[in-house]
Parts: sequence; structure tokens; C-alpha cells
Amino acid sequence: MNTSLIEITNLSKTYSTAAGDFPALKNINLTVNKGEFLGVVGKSGAGKSTLLNMINGVDELSTGEVLVNSNGGRVSVHRLTEDEKALWRGQTMGVIYQSFQLLPMLTLVENITLPMDLAGNFKPRESREKAMELLRLVEIEEHAEKLPALISGGQQQRVAIARALANDPDILVADEPTGSLDSVTADHIFDVFSRLASERGKTIVMVTHDMGLKSRFTRCLTLADGELQDEITPSAKAKGRRKA
Repeated sequence: MNTSLIEITNLSKTYSTAAGDFPALKNINLTVNKGEFLGVVGKSGAGKSTLLNMINGVDELSTGEVLVNSNGGRVSVHRLTEDEKALWRGQTMGVIYQSFQLLPMLTLVENITLPMDLAGNFKPRESREKAMELLRLVEIEEHAEKLPALISGGQQQRVAIARALANDPDILVADEPTGSLDSVTADHIFDVFSRLASERGKTIVMVTHDMGLKSRFTRCLTLADGELQDEITPSAKAKGRRKA
């Protein structure tokens, strides 16, 4: 039986601009279950990145609540202090960006061990061994001692995924992780995510503008103008066709 890991209730986010208030998210209600590979698709400006920033606590919400059940506890993310959020995020959640955000002066293996150090989990020999294991998982271990500038964009994204797994988080959130990659490389990256969910039980929330990926998630939602659209199950679609 699935267990809810993320519970979002009546969440809204409004930004104040020179032109007036801009509602980026409007009354979002969403439950994400343990082991799900959830996709959120939508056009640019739909609020996808803002939604991820509400889940990981990087940005403040305007109204509502985000609850995360992990590490044996239930956390109301936006009730934590900034220091508490930073520590909680490091221990609970891996974040993957389209732009990779690897540190250019560190080798690939050092980029992966850094989050362990920041979370207080660094042990020289064990951490390096774990980093190498993660590089093997994403099939890039032979480049471990290289700097990020010496590998391709697709390889950098693989390293970014490995880095997000450094502290063995329950949850991965990915912001357009395949958006700047060619189709073949993007397909490989997507397969890595699928395996992490199906074989390792990771819960993944990925946002993308690529509507062609909708069928590849275990569940997919559409975000438009800051609002989540109603889910349409295959059975509901079939009924609709019969009525037509």
C-alpha cells in the first residue's frame, strides 16, 4: 500500500511586483506517495519551478502548508527556521537543476562528497567509496577525477543526479533536468530516474515543459497559470470516448 510522503494543502504563492501582485500558484492541493515518479508538466511561466521551491522550502509560501513525512517524522516545511530548513533539506531531499550547478573547481567525486560534508555525514574513506558507488550507478565512474568542464552536458547531469543522492534522501525534486540535453541523452537520464523510483524506492517529483514525457511517469499532472488541472485516469478517458 502506498504511503503519503508529501502533503500539500491549500498552497498559494503570490509575488509582489512593480506592476502589482502576481499569483504564481493558486490553491494547490496535492499528495505524493512514497515511491512515486510524479511528473508535473506545463508551459514556461506556469509555476512549475515555484511549486518545487515550495516543496523543498527554498521559497516562502503565501498561504497553505507543505508537510513531508520522512526520517521517521512529519515536518511542516515552512514552519522551520532557515537553518533548520537547510539541515532538513540536506538530509531529506536531493535537488536536481537543469543547469547542473556543479562546482567547477571540484572534481566529480568531490562534487558528490561535498553535500555529505555539509550535512555532517562526511567520513573520508566511506564518503569517497559511496561517491564512487553513485558514479557507477549513473555510469560515469571512469571520469571521477575530472573537473566538470571536461565532460559533456549529459554527463554533468548524471553527476548532478549522483550528487543529489549523496545523503540517501527519500525524495528527489528535479527542475527541467532534461531540458538542455539532446533527445538521446535525455532518454538515458529519464531511465536513470525511472530505475531510482522502481528499484530503489525513491520518490521523485519532476517538472518539465515536455508534454511528450507525460506517459513515462507513474503519474502526471498538468500545471497551467498556477493551477493544477484535474487528473484524468485512463478509465475516465475511456468513458468520455464512449459518451462521445
